[in-house]
Amino acid sequence: MKLGPRDAPAYFRRPDPDKAGILIYGEDAMRVAHRRQELIAALVGPEGEAEMRLTRIPAAELRKDPAMLLDAVKAQGFFPGPRVAFVEDATDGLAPTITAALEDWNPGDAQIVVTAGQLNARSALRKLFEGAKETYAAGIYNDPPGRAEIEAALAKAGLAQVAGPAMEALTALSREIDPGDFRQTLEKVALYKIGDPDPLSPDEVALMAPASTEADMDDIFHVLAEGRTGDIGPMMQRLKAQGAAPVTLLIFALRFFRTLHTVASDPGGPGQGIGRLRPPVFGPRRDRILRHAQGWGAPKLEEALGYIMDTDLSLRSAGQSAPAMALVERCFIRLAMLSRK
Repeated sequence: MKLGPRDAPAYFRRPDPDKAGILIYGEDAMRVAHRRQELIAALVGPEGEAEMRLTRIPAAELRKDPAMLLDAVKAQGFFPGPRVAFVEDATDGLAPTITAALEDWNPGDAQIVVTAGQLNARSALRKLFEGAKETYAAGIYNDPPGRAEIEAALAKAGLAQVAGPAMEALTALSREIDPGDFRQTLEKVALYKIGDPDPLSPDEVALMAPASTEADMDDIFHVLAEGRTGDIGPMMQRLKAQGAAPVTLLIFALRFFRTLHTVASDPGGPGQGIGRLRPPVFGPRRDRILRHAQGWGAPKLEEALGYIMDTDLSLRSAGQSAPAMALVERCFIRLAMLSRK
């Protein structure tokens, strides 16, 4: 059976222990791993791995020894309780092996949990798990978590009551960072608020949010889009100190201005263009991108993309003698000045 995006989070928290197995697949390996950890913990409990009720089977080893999975499914452990046979990073080539194990599965056997990367609708693994009544298949997409999911994560971290502004700040943060970082941020916030009777504030959320070079890169591109030439030098120094490479800066700049161009050049206008972005953007970042796209317009953004690509060619040229970071900074200053025209 197929688990839809709306039903899957609740199932991961409270899975059916009597099912034969589940396939969890998706493009983002970290998101898949997070859901798999949540599901297995709910099935075998916090001591399941210590009590040897969890058997991990890498896909590469299962290809060499196909009997490993059925042996793990049928094995009887020393400790009582539900058991899980976990196959990691499976591909469609393992579908016959997993099919055989599912066909021999009986109530009381270990539940089969399989993770995989992105799978299309014709995938043999998807057809196997979606087509049987005793199995589930759940696709993990890059959409941000919903409010109910965030509230459940907050409660698990020890923050049962969060006021509206702080919840909005957490919701925006969950859409900007990956699930692992978001989960760690919630744990930090919960520790920070121990013994503090005051409600959580948006400033405290910002204080606990992880800092990253990518976030600083995003900031500098907004500086360029807003024409703030005076801020370019200090931000470039900070990025250089963090180890950002000139070519990496240009790659991120190209991605940023291509996003603006996609929004600005949409036939339905920037308002519709912002809604077509994949992955989608939300919150304050969405508002800034829309504002920049409207302010620049498609023709000027095409000129900006030309500047960036010319600088990239200069950096990769064998005869280039000028410092690479200086070339990038000059390009960024030209972009900021272009925004004022």
